[in-house]
Amino acid sequence: MIALIQRVLSARVDVDNQTVGAIGAGLLALVAVQPEDGEAQTRRMLERLLGYRVFADDAGKMNRSLSDTGGGLLLVSQFTLAADTRSGMRPSFTSAASPEHGRRWFERLVELARSTHPKVEIGRFGAHMQVHLVNDGPVTFWLDVR
Repeated sequence: MIALIQRVLSARVDVDNQTVGAIGAGLLALVAVQPEDGEAQTRRMLERLLGYRVFADDAGKMNRSLSDTGGGLLLVSQFTLAADTRSGMRPSFTSAASPEHGRRWFERLVELARSTHPKVEIGRFGAHMQVHLVNDGPVTFWLDVR
């Protein structure tokens, strides 16, 4: 499982000109499920999303996590993160999970997140989405839990 996380002041996802998920300060996580992903990878990704220290402490150092700050978490499925871009001029998606497998483990991630963290919003799996964000920093990290 892969996630591209961005520390945000705010973020929202629109589908068909309607907002389906929105947060204030927190993390936007674009998430890709890979074919070998299952329960272990999903739980580890959630642990990293909630525990990764990207928020400033009183000394201004990135030393606080989403769990520490209580900020929002916006989870957006994005299979294109799993693309193989090493050669050619067109991405290959053979390293991305099938839609069924991707949906299953993305929904499990959402379920676990909502049972653990108070502020979880989501995009719409498989939909054409517009993602709006105000990146704070900018601060962006790539998390990979293979």
